[in-house]
Amino acid sequence: MTQTLERAIALAATAHAGQVDKGGAPYILHPLKVMLRMSTLEERIVAVLHDVVEDCGISLDDLRKEGFSEEVLTAIASVTKVPGESYEDFVERAAQNPIGRVVKLADLEENSDLSRIASPSWEDLERVEKYRRAIGRLRS
Repeated sequence: MTQTLERAIALAATAHAGQVDKGGAPYILHPLKVMLRMSTLEERIVAVLHDVVEDCGISLDDLRKEGFSEEVLTAIASVTKVPGESYEDFVERAAQNPIGRVVKLADLEENSDLSRIASPSWEDLERVEKYRRAIGRLRS
């Protein structure tokens, strides 16, 4: 089976079914918004699948069996936080992969949009500040 954007979207929709974001919207909208910021097929596939390994119990091997390329799998791995890894090390690792870098940058930009949260808390503001520092690193 070859990798297709349609298959990636279907997998992400199934994996994120029933999940909601911090603003209460269906979570699948987040990876779709990140995907729409991308230029290439590979970037779009990685973008729509960027949270399925970390948040949904899907493994890279599961995605490999679905026919996704090693390039796509390596990029997804680069934007998947490893347990025990510091946030700074995670961002640095994402920055080392060309696809991972652009996907993580778009992910952080989407996550920095506080307009989706009715009453942002101090915790939300602190998280956005952390994201802004990471965005600076990814752009450098």
